[in-house]
Amino acid sequence: MRRSLLSVAVGLISTVGVLPSALADQFVVSDIEVEGLQRVSAGTVFGAFPVDIGEPVDEVSLADAIKNLFGTGLFTDLSASRDDDVLVLTVKERPAISSIDIEGNKAIETDALKQALDSAGLKEGQVFKRATLERLELEIQRSYVAQGRYSARVKATAEELPRNRVAIKLDINEGEVASIRHINIIGNESFSDEQLLDQFELETSNWWASITNSDKYARERLSGDLETLRSWYLDRGYIDFNVESSQVSISPDKKDVFITIAINEGPKYTISDIKLRGDLILKESELRDLIKLKSGDTYSQQALTNTSERLSRRLGKEGYTFANVNAVPETHDDHTASVTFYVEPGKRAYVRRVNFKGNVSTRDEVLRQEMVQMEGGVASTDLIEYSKTKLERLGFFKTVDVETVRVPGHDDQVDVNYTVEEQPTGSLSASLGFSQSSGVILGASVSEKNFFGTGKQVTIGATHSDSVQSAKFSYTNPYYTVDGVSRGFSLYGRQTDYDEQDITSYLLDEYGGSIDFGYPIDSITRLNFGTGYTRTKIKLDDYPAQEVSDFIDEYGDTSDTFHLTGSWTRNSLNRGVLPTAGFSQSISLDVAVPGSDLTYYKASHRTNFYQPLNDNQTWVFHTRTDVGYGDGYGNNSELPFYENYFAGGYGSVRGYEANSLGPLATNAVGDNSDPDPFGGNLLTEGSMELIFPTPFAGDTRSMRTAFFLDAGQVFDTSRGYDPKLGEVRTAAGISFQWITAIGPLAFSLAKPLNDKSGDNTQVFQFSLGQTY
Repeated sequence: MRRSLLSVAVGLISTVGVLPSALADQFVVSDIEVEGLQRVSAGTVFGAFPVDIGEPVDEVSLADAIKNLFGTGLFTDLSASRDDDVLVLTVKERPAISSIDIEGNKAIETDALKQALDSAGLKEGQVFKRATLERLELEIQRSYVAQGRYSARVKATAEELPRNRVAIKLDINEGEVASIRHINIIGNESFSDEQLLDQFELETSNWWASITNSDKYARERLSGDLETLRSWYLDRGYIDFNVESSQVSISPDKKDVFITIAINEGPKYTISDIKLRGDLILKESELRDLIKLKSGDTYSQQALTNTSERLSRRLGKEGYTFANVNAVPETHDDHTASVTFYVEPGKRAYVRRVNFKGNVSTRDEVLRQEMVQMEGGVASTDLIEYSKTKLERLGFFKTVDVETVRVPGHDDQVDVNYTVEEQPTGSLSASLGFSQSSGVILGASVSEKNFFGTGKQVTIGATHSDSVQSAKFSYTNPYYTVDGVSRGFSLYGRQTDYDEQDITSYLLDEYGGSIDFGYPIDSITRLNFGTGYTRTKIKLDDYPAQEVSDFIDEYGDTSDTFHLTGSWTRNSLNRGVLPTAGFSQSISLDVAVPGSDLTYYKASHRTNFYQPLNDNQTWVFHTRTDVGYGDGYGNNSELPFYENYFAGGYGSVRGYEANSLGPLATNAVGDNSDPDPFGGNLLTEGSMELIFPTPFAGDTRSMRTAFFLDAGQVFDTSRGYDPKLGEVRTAAGISFQWITAIGPLAFSLAKPLNDKSGDNTQVFQFSLGQTY
């Protein structure tokens, strides 16, 4: 006969009545049976039930064992009975969660809510606990309150289903975010309310705040504004500044909030003296040169932080990678503060390994070619960061991150880990573009800047537009030698109809090839030398310009030219595309050498300078200059007309039609049309830009807007058009650039500032795609 021993119901463990003495006696368990299991395994029960077969049990030990089993949370009811010496456990499992449905949420995503449910143990297939559900209901409510949604309501229900299952449903009414009606600051004497509120992201309701949602209250945003206010005071000498309290009052309809902030400014401190303590490693005078603060300056926490970072970087350059410099102020009764920089250099670190991660296509040796921080060498923070910059300049990677980690068990060794995210470096595609100077551009190209992950560049391309038909093959190996010498060669053919570009009417056929070598002088400077051959043929229409006819009469319409080229470049730009910091400069010379049908030279000088105006480099000042000059020598008295420079248009002087600036050609007899631009042998161009964040766009790496001022002109000294400052044309306006998936998009709106009669102006200019 089975006799009841103990039972548990709804979490309450107790003995059942007063058992007969025979039943309360101790007995030895010969077997254990479990009844009522559905999803829970018998092994789970036995694992949580601390009674084994063959052990003696009594009423007390059995009660403890059942309590332990109930603590697993898997059961709503437990009972124990005895059938002779067999212990029988009867269980009622908690229901399983069949489904979880969430409705009404927008401000908090469903995935985020389900993740919160998972962490609380509420997941489909898991055991359901009503107390957890009720607790989570309150937590979700608090999350909405933290967002300023005081009228939000959360209702959680559990519907019982057959086979001991439940369906959970969260019905959410998020309500509206409460608007800020007033922000009151108490205790400020040195600064006005307006000055302090200007530091806040939160602001009281107005039409602009309603658009930007800056009048919507959130606890985290208020905390962030209070921290900003604290930093603002610390940077102005108020070391003792403190936020005494912040109170938020809610209107009865829960739609508006009123914020009151009580502050204690304290006195304003100036710096009395600056000390250096600790193991300085370097000469104190050298470290003091990095400290821009001086006695009498207003105390600034930001200035101290910047100084500590400069000192740490300087020590890192010497291999003390984990150097720590702390600035500690000591205030005095006369409202001055002594500042002590405590220097803890730690041990000098050496690089054990340089590791790369994320380069699926690019070979490790390509990345190692860019490393200036060597394995086994002193771990210099400057060299580590500059190696990162060189990887970014390759153009193979969307992002490059570097981490310096200690080697376990060695306090003087580090591993340098570079993590890269590759981006497409080649294409096998057709292209379609348009520019106002060339019209519709059709192209087909096989191009790869990182050929089979070797870093070599290969291009095979062809282009057709209204003015140009061309084909080209080029190959460049930037790692021709281990010392960084590059080698490249190219073959090309091109036919240009200059009449379609609104230039003097003639057709130019060219084909040729070249080979060149590049030699690194230092980490940012290179010398390039090359040689090439070009065959040129000129074809005329019915009314060629007088200058073109005279040239052909003297030199013929076909020429073979052998070139020697050389260039010097220096590039410290931080990016290969749309840079925001750094400087680049190049000087180049192209000489048609004796033995050619025509002998001439062209020299050019170009600079680009980018100066960030804020820390995140979204505001940048940019200047560009471009100067070129060419002339004939030997038997040639002038530069061949088809080598002339032109100015005007996008990339030159915006606001004027492409190639329209400079001297005009002399029309042939019988040609009554307006003369076309003829170009010249002297080019002068310059530009200034203020780059600013593109409104409503966060991707600064592929998008750019700028205010600009352009100036430039072309002169022809061989025809008597000598440089005159009054002839330089200027224009101002706004530009936009966007690196899209189908090619670069650019446009500008410009206003010519000193155009003259006969100039061809153009306010709107754009270009989509590019020729190969």
